[in-house]
Amino acid sequence: MTDMNAFDTSALRLFDEVARSGSFTAAAELLGYTQSAVSRRIAALERATGGPLFERLARGVRLTPAGVSLHRHAIAVLDRLERASEELAAIHGGSGGTLRVGAFATANVDLVPRTLKRFAERRPEVGLRLVEGLTTRLMERLRAGALDVAVISDYPAGLPADGGRIVPLREDRLLVALPQSHRLAAEPDVDLRDLAGETWIEAAPRGQPTLLVTACAAAGFTPRSGLRVAEWTGKFGFVAAGLGVTLVPELAARAVPADLVLRPLRGLAPVRKVYAALPEAPLAAAQEFVRLLGEWQVCTTASPV
Repeated sequence: MTDMNAFDTSALRLFDEVARSGSFTAAAELLGYTQSAVSRRIAALERATGGPLFERLARGVRLTPAGVSLHRHAIAVLDRLERASEELAAIHGGSGGTLRVGAFATANVDLVPRTLKRFAERRPEVGLRLVEGLTTRLMERLRAGALDVAVISDYPAGLPADGGRIVPLREDRLLVALPQSHRLAAEPDVDLRDLAGETWIEAAPRGQPTLLVTACAAAGFTPRSGLRVAEWTGKFGFVAAGLGVTLVPELAARAVPADLVLRPLRGLAPVRKVYAALPEAPLAAAQEFVRLLGEWQVCTTASPV
C-alpha cells in the first residue's frame, strides 16, 4: 500500500526539481540540500510509492514511466497550492475573496448600497454577497461564520451580549412623513405631541413593539392606529393620499417619494443606534467596509433632511 504520508509538500517540491533539472546535484544546490540528502529523500519517496521513479544514468537521472505519472500529479498539486497561497494572501490582505455582508432592511435603503458601491470601486477584485435580516438573525449568522460583517441596530431588543467586535456607526433619528397639504408641513420640525390626534399608518402587526408606540408613549399619548401595511415602504402611498401620517427612520429618508414632506421630531423622540458587528478576527476587507460606513455617516449628517 502506498504511504500517503510520503506526499508532503517538501517531498513533492524536491521531486519536481529533480525531474526538471535531471540531476540530484543540481536540485540540491537550488534547494539548499546536500546531494546525499536529496538521494535519501528520493529513495524514501520511491519506497513509499512502490518502485523506482528515476533511472540513474551516468550523468544525471531520468523519469521512469511511474515517475512521469507522479510528476504530472505533483505539478498539479503544487500549482493548486501556489494558487491557494496567493488567494489566501489576497483574502487576508483585503484584495480578493468574497465579502459577506448582512444588514437590516432600512440600512439597505441607502447606507449599505452606497457604501458597497464605494467599496467595489476601491476593491473590484473582491466579490460581494448580501444577506438581509433582523439584527438577532444577522448576529447568529455572524457567530456561525456565515457573515464577515453585519450592520445592526439596538432596536428593539438591544445589542447581544456576545456580539464579537461592535463598532458604533451613528444614531438613526425618527422623521415624520406628512402629506404636502398637512397643517404642519411648512414647519422646520414637529413636536410629536402636536400629532396626538392624527391617524397613524403602521407596518408591524398589532401588539408588537414599534418605534411609533415607544415614541408616542414618551410623548404622553397612545397613537391612534389606522391602516396597517405589510411593507413599510407601502405606507408612503397611504400618507400621500391623506389617510394618515407615519414615522420614517432617517436611514430610509431617500426612499420617501417627493410628494411627501419629511420633518424631524423634536423633544421626546427616541433614536435607535446603528452599529457594525465583526468577528473577533475580521477580514481586512470587512474592516475597510466598516471604515467606509463611518465615512457615509459623516457626509450624511452634514446634509439637510
